[in-house]
Amino acid sequence: MGPSADFAKTPMLVYWETTRACALSCRHCRASAMPSAHPQELTFKEGKRLLDQIAAFGDPMPHLVLTGGDPLQRHRLFELIAYGVRLGMKVSITPAATPRLTREVLAELKDAGIDSIALSLDGSSAASHDAIRQVPDCFERTIQAAKWAGEVGLPLQINTLVAEETEGDLAAIFALLHQFPLMRWSLFFLIAIGRGAQLNQMQPDDGEKLMRWIHQLAKRAPFQIKTTEAPSYRRVAREEMIAAGITPDQMRDTSVHCGHGIRDGNGVVFISHLGEVYPSGFLPLCAGNVQLQSLAEIYRESAVFRNVRDVNHFEGKRGVCEYR
Repeated sequence: MGPSADFAKTPMLVYWETTRACALSCRHCRASAMPSAHPQELTFKEGKRLLDQIAAFGDPMPHLVLTGGDPLQRHRLFELIAYGVRLGMKVSITPAATPRLTREVLAELKDAGIDSIALSLDGSSAASHDAIRQVPDCFERTIQAAKWAGEVGLPLQINTLVAEETEGDLAAIFALLHQFPLMRWSLFFLIAIGRGAQLNQMQPDDGEKLMRWIHQLAKRAPFQIKTTEAPSYRRVAREEMIAAGITPDQMRDTSVHCGHGIRDGNGVVFISHLGEVYPSGFLPLCAGNVQLQSLAEIYRESAVFRNVRDVNHFEGKRGVCEYR
């Protein structure tokens, strides 16, 4: 695995929004994706330069996640994947479930060196899923792509939106996932930015109950379950483990404990289609641009990143919270 990372110096995950072009029009889209690419998105040459900057972090090499929009609409995508793999990094991808996502394309992604693939499933039926994606047949394409991923040997993650609109369907989605050779189910708690402002975040009490359900579910699921943009899950899981008599030493061996300290700007960095650098795609605080500064310099030295890593600067309730 190599040396352990100092998240103030090296991120664990780098998300690159390769393009904002996408054929879908999802109601919760952080990127407010568009049908065609932005004319000023990073060129192929600039994209390769970004990959060089990621590799410059050194060992342990960050894991690169290609996202969008739909990365399958990115110009010369497979050349960029091959270049990143040659530099020694693991590369994952989050394609949209459109007619572009064929079995042949998934096989090509596998051959190009893609480490894993993530698909989004926000409903247990075509009616519920397609209502979020706002494009007919998206549900069937997602189910088929998940099966194809298993056939070609691509490790699969399913991402699911957690919001008031999807809360009642989560148990049925969990049941549906058992038909796939799934590596991980990632539950994305809604952040109301981009088109996501159209939807409703869960009420605190309901979110608390759901997190306790997730923690219990993770004990018996045949695949990993994780939460995204839900830092309070760590507090809930800790309380559940204490109630179950798990000792602090035993907690240190859990995935929940391993997730402590890894969050936006502190283990995670996001690069937009224009080269702008953010602590994450859900925290719109621009810290610089990779066309003007190196990614490592922005990540390590910018005021934005230094401040989000320094809990002693937290104010209000965050500043006095015992879980800060």
